[in-house]
Amino acid sequence: MHWQIIIALILGAVYAFLSVNYGWNEFTLNYIDPFGKIFINALKLIAVPLVLFSIISGVAALRDATKLGKIGLKTLGLYIATTLVAVAVGLLVVNVLKPGTKVSEELKTENRISYEVWANDNAIAILDDRCFACDDANAAKVEAVREKLNAEAADDAVAQKRKAAENVKNSGPLQPLVDIVPPNIIKAMFDMEMLQIIFFAIFFGVVLTVLPEEKSKHVTPFIENVNEVFIKMVDIIMKAMPFFVFCLLAGSIVKAAGDNPAKLLELVSFLSWYSITVVIGLAFMVFALYPGLIALFVKNMSYGFFLKGISKAQLTAFSTSSSVATLPITLHAVEENLGVSKRTTSFVLPIGATVNMDGTSLYQAVAVVALAQFHMVDLSFGQQLTIVFTATLASIGAAAVPGAGLVLMILVLESVGLNPAWIALILPVDRILDMCRTVVNVTGDATVSTIVASSEGELNIPK
Repeated sequence: MHWQIIIALILGAVYAFLSVNYGWNEFTLNYIDPFGKIFINALKLIAVPLVLFSIISGVAALRDATKLGKIGLKTLGLYIATTLVAVAVGLLVVNVLKPGTKVSEELKTENRISYEVWANDNAIAILDDRCFACDDANAAKVEAVREKLNAEAADDAVAQKRKAAENVKNSGPLQPLVDIVPPNIIKAMFDMEMLQIIFFAIFFGVVLTVLPEEKSKHVTPFIENVNEVFIKMVDIIMKAMPFFVFCLLAGSIVKAAGDNPAKLLELVSFLSWYSITVVIGLAFMVFALYPGLIALFVKNMSYGFFLKGISKAQLTAFSTSSSVATLPITLHAVEENLGVSKRTTSFVLPIGATVNMDGTSLYQAVAVVALAQFHMVDLSFGQQLTIVFTATLASIGAAAVPGAGLVLMILVLESVGLNPAWIALILPVDRILDMCRTVVNVTGDATVSTIVASSEGELNIPK
């Protein structure tokens, strides 16, 4: 699959270059780009139920935590802590390197204008008083957008949204906490309010764990089977991903470049800086955070020994981009090479493959902020906190299969009011980065299982 996607990326880029240079843009936008939109819609179609049932299934599986006691608490605590750190690292790196700003002011201005038109059409934001491009070349574009927004600002629906936004601005400090609890879960799903959906899913799953077995024995298998259906839907969509990637890439490049081939180079520059930023963050996790945790909590184990022991699992993760596909290799490596007891691995690693997505969470944080920078959107500290919590909680429901991160990316973008279609811009490099972040996910699972085993006296390091 990864070779097919790489070929599709190359063909999409080549076609876009030809389209821009030979005047095929109208054909591309009318007959090729729509298939990219179909791909986005298909991902959005399954995003909410995938996260809902994955989280319920994952939390319900923690019934064993009552039997394993401290192991369960330590496992969940470490997984949540490392995920929070991963998101924080991603936000730190992307705010320092600012990959989205490594393009010309002209391109950023045009991106900003397109964002404001989209935001107004979706009744999310209204153009403020700042002029994002005050030079003569762009003044007409800015004014046209401003007139459109001013005309539509009088619309009742838009006025209501502005009033609602003002109410949120003037609300109390605990209002975000109030907003997490949905008054109507159906409406929350309809509006794709992810924090509310995640709250409901966790609540539902916890209740399943405390019900008597005779009451939950029919519900839990049903939830798990439905979850498998949605995971299979992702798998089916991913089988056609090379075709959709070609269409998405061709359409997004043509729309971004227009009749100016020079913009292609700027897009390549953005993707290069974005990829470097993600890789730096992922490298920090593998070569700094996890070694620090091993040194702090595990005696008599060097990180070189640890890396060598799980190297096969890491290579498998890189080639498959799937924590679940790698799970049998991870189990064998952690038990045989590191000396972790089977009692620990059989509990910690399967849960990790479901709920511990450090690499995925870090990548989401970097991508959302980088895309916002690329469109001259300044995310507030509160919005970046929303990214932290949404990416952390959504990672619990991240199906451990290739491409599932794209589904969650849509949700994280929407959590801070950004256009989910922007994922098309980062698709050209997503497959390679997916392989890298899966290595981080698997390394994090192995790290936590080793730490938990050491704390419980169930680590017998081979000589």
